[in-house]
Amino acid sequence: MSSFPLPSSTIQVNLTPDLTREQLLKFHPFSSWLSKLQHSLSLQSSSPDHPFHGEEYSLKSITIQSVDFFGSGDKKRVGFIKLSTSVGNAKGEYIPGSVFLRGGSVAILLILEPEGTEGELWAVLTVQPRIPAGSLEMVELPAGMIDDAGTFAGAAASEIEEECGIKIPEDKLIDLTSPALKGFASTEKERLEEAIYPSPGGSDEFMKIFAHVCKIPRETLKDWQGRLTGLRDHGEKIALKLVRLEDLWKETRDAKALSAIALWDGLKRESRI
Repeated sequence: MSSFPLPSSTIQVNLTPDLTREQLLKFHPFSSWLSKLQHSLSLQSSSPDHPFHGEEYSLKSITIQSVDFFGSGDKKRVGFIKLSTSVGNAKGEYIPGSVFLRGGSVAILLILEPEGTEGELWAVLTVQPRIPAGSLEMVELPAGMIDDAGTFAGAAASEIEEECGIKIPEDKLIDLTSPALKGFASTEKERLEEAIYPSPGGSDEFMKIFAHVCKIPRETLKDWQGRLTGLRDHGEKIALKLVRLEDLWKETRDAKALSAIALWDGLKRESRI
């Protein structure tokens, strides 16, 4: 196992044999997570009312435990990283730090309004295998990861097209997270990442949720129900499921969908969308 100190610090990073220093530092989820953690740690001493003020914790070391790579050959890149941290204070107290790094993602609440109706709204869900959840038929919102160069809105539009076969202009997407979470961000970088955290106890994943309302012919509802979609050559086996919007909360166990309907209802109630 090789190791190196982080630039301009004494924090030691221990690597796995299959990961280089350069690969780790170029992995955007790692640099983004580290930046946010270091910013949070700095607030302990700069804010007298911080709960850890006077007993500040510091990041002492990072140990990479495993790496998943995507692609092969020249296109091989870091996909996911599992790591552990040593974060402690002068009293010998430590904060648990087992972290699964995967970066940012997007989810889309696609709402269909049949032509000739008033207030009849349907939500588009996907049904697909999710092995980590132990399910071959997980009902959830269309969602996907973003790459280093992509934008959140662009990724959302792309996921809708890939998973649902529906092309939506990026500028027609409604950002549900930024209006609802305004005030949580203190820096420009954080404002770009105003998002929900599905599993903050174990993963860095942050998610922006978008919505789009689309008028369609009524017969399209029947055509889309159960429609098979997804990128088959990427191993995606996705079917569409349409549910009444007011019933969405009881049609899925998916945290993305439940968060989306909560944000949609809250922002609607305050006339902010």
